[in-house]
Amino acid sequence: MGKTICIYAGSNLGINPEYVEKVNQLGEWIVARGYRIVYGGSSIGLMGEIANKVLSLGGEVIGVMPKGLVLGEMAHQRLTKLVEVDGMHARKEKMNELSDGFIALPGGIGTFDELFEILCWAQIGLHTKPIGLLNVAGYFDPLIALIRHSIDQGFANDSHLHLLTVSNDPQSLLDKMEAYVPPKLGNKWRQLSK
Repeated sequence: MGKTICIYAGSNLGINPEYVEKVNQLGEWIVARGYRIVYGGSSIGLMGEIANKVLSLGGEVIGVMPKGLVLGEMAHQRLTKLVEVDGMHARKEKMNELSDGFIALPGGIGTFDELFEILCWAQIGLHTKPIGLLNVAGYFDPLIALIRHSIDQGFANDSHLHLLTVSNDPQSLLDKMEAYVPPKLGNKWRQLSK
């Protein structure tokens, strides 16, 4: 894995204090290992927490935000760099372009959207970068169960679950991502294998 990690995270803090605690630990490990982060550019929520921690330790933080959201999402004012793009799709494309791997932190619909798009891109072979889930307090357990259900019901291939690297411990997650080898993907289209 290269040196830039894309972070997908909630624009709220969530109700469990462990979310903030683990996110700050992740920020510490990111800086300790010499990584920089790319994220959505906000100063609030878990997005703001990870940016603040990395910046406070001397790390680099690149924000990517659509022009119309810079005020609405309260753009972080102390970023190493803020990249303004034309829209949400351009934001995701730019974040992918700048990143060597991805980590989803607890978050809501926007986080899920970003995660599933990059997971889909991996599934169809558009990239082979590691995708991590920081599964704080089992936050992503229902999502993992849903993906397993899609496999059990014949809508996805078992190899697709192996596109995700999962841990509730920030250090362990980074270890796994550094050792990531893209899985050999099975045939996505079952009808075409007959």
